[in-house]
Amino acid sequence: MFRILLAEDDASMRFYLSRALEQAGYAVDAVDRGTAALPLLEAETYDLLLSDIVMPEMDGIELAQRCSELSPYTRIMFITGFAGVSLKGNDARQGRVLSKPFHLRDLVAEIERVLTGDPASASL
Repeated sequence: MFRILLAEDDASMRFYLSRALEQAGYAVDAVDRGTAALPLLEAETYDLLLSDIVMPEMDGIELAQRCSELSPYTRIMFITGFAGVSLKGNDARQGRVLSKPFHLRDLVAEIERVLTGDPASASL
C-alpha cells in the first residue's frame, strides 16, 4: 500500500481528500501546514507528498524543498486553487501540479501515474 502525506490547510478539503484517497486504497497522513509535515517526513517513510502550494507558515514549495532533503525518494505533487501560482525554474522540477477544482478520479489517476513512474507524469 502506498503511503501519502497530505499537507492542506483547508480543513474541509483535507478531510475530503483524506477520505477519498483512503477509499482509493492509499494510507494517508494529513496535516494542516508544512511545518506540521516536517516531523512526519523525518520519522516516517512516504511514497508521495501531496501538498497545497499556498499555506500559512511554510508554503508547499518550501515544504517540497525540505522533503527532497529529508526524504529524497518521496515523490512530490502539488495542488492549488490559485490560478496565478506557477512554478518556475528548479521549482517546476519538484513535482506535478493539479489545479483546483479537480475531479477526484483525475487526482487518483495522476497520483497513480506519479507513484508508478508512468512517463506521462514526467516533471513539468
